[in-house]
Amino acid sequence: MFQTTAFVSELIRAANEVEKLTPSEVSRLLDRSVATIRGMREQAGVAGNRRTNDVVINLGIASARVRDLSIEDIKDTLIDAADAIRALRIILVERE
Repeated sequence: MFQTTAFVSELIRAANEVEKLTPSEVSRLLDRSVATIRGMREQAGVAGNRRTNDVVINLGIASARVRDLSIEDIKDTLIDAADAIRALRIILVERE
């Protein structure tokens, strides 16, 4: 769980300093977020809904289009990723 806590902190820090990040750095963070969320969902036995507005889908699209996003959109996306990971961490901790 410490790794997810550190990653959430990294995402929040990146959102607060988004102007200092390159598009490649943002894309890598978003790709790591997708992988982390998928792994945590698998551990928790929680599946994403492919028909609705799923955060994993949105993060993947944002990663691919990062050069087209505004600073505010990037900031919001990084925070969304952190929120999703934080929520999954809570579910996993409760199940232990």
